Amino acid sequence: MQPIVSISNVSKTYANGFQALKDINLDIQPGEILALLGPNGAGKTTLISIICGIVNASGGEVKVKGHDNVADYRITRGLIGLVPQELTLGAFDKVFNTLRFSRGLFGKKPDDTYLEQVLKDLALWEKKNNIILSLSGGMKRRVLIGKALAHEPMVLFLDEPTAGVDVELRKEMWTLVERLRHSGVTIILTTHYIEEAEAIADRVGVINQGELLLVDDKQALMHKLGKRQLIIELETVLTQLPETLSAWKLELANDGTELIYTYDPHKPHTGINELLQAMADAGLVIKDLHSTKTSLEEIFVNLVRPAS
Repeated sequence: MQPIVSISNVSKTYANGFQALKDINLDIQPGEILALLGPNGAGKTTLISIICGIVNASGGEVKVKGHDNVADYRITRGLIGLVPQELTLGAFDKVFNTLRFSRGLFGKKPDDTYLEQVLKDLALWEKKNNIILSLSGGMKRRVLIGKALAHEPMVLFLDEPTAGVDVELRKEMWTLVERLRHSGVTIILTTHYIEEAEAIADRVGVINQGELLLVDDKQALMHKLGKRQLIIELETVLTQLPETLSAWKLELANDGTELIYTYDPHKPHTGINELLQAMADAGLVIKDLHSTKTSLEEIFVNLVRPAS
């Protein structure tokens, strides 16, 4: 299957010498949801801006549905919808007119029926005749999404779409994103909310200091880089670990009332049974035990943490 977006050796160096992107290579498949994670200044917005044709790359090429986004910019821009971080809206424009105007900019024939459905999907239909100035920040964010969808793009970029949005509206947006994906729209979002990526993305990419550290299926990523911990609560307090338990590299925690054993659940032998038997032989009484698994957030933090 041909990628809907293909990024080859894309780099960006600004006039002051700052290298924002370093040889980015990435293929995005039709109909997928890709989440790009990275700290502030990592290069996420720069990459999106280059794909959308807002910023010129210093090197490399971008193709959208097989079309070069520089040579065939009119075609590629018509295939892309962008929801920027900033609330770039005319304060005194009405909601419906804003979407009509945006659709017309891309040379699309008027279609109020389609725009009506977009506004209903965004819970904005009752606000269609309101001026933008009268809307809340969350409502303005929805209007931005409506503008981006007005010309029926095949690819939708959401740059921090839920920044400053309350939890309820955030969940509504996740639902909308899933609905868009089912309609065939490919979605690429940048986010600081790790749970957003964990909840809705098919694949996750991590960018840091202009480099694409990895791109992988969300579940495969958690499988490869995730770990599990067995938390063992003790009946009595330990001041130090018995020598007979040294082979398991245990961590003594919670003022000596817990032992933490980190293991790889995908290995055929975890060592848990032997550990529990060794603890019994050492006279340690277990009060309770439970396991935890690494979250996507912990994986992300470990990937972007500066080397010590």
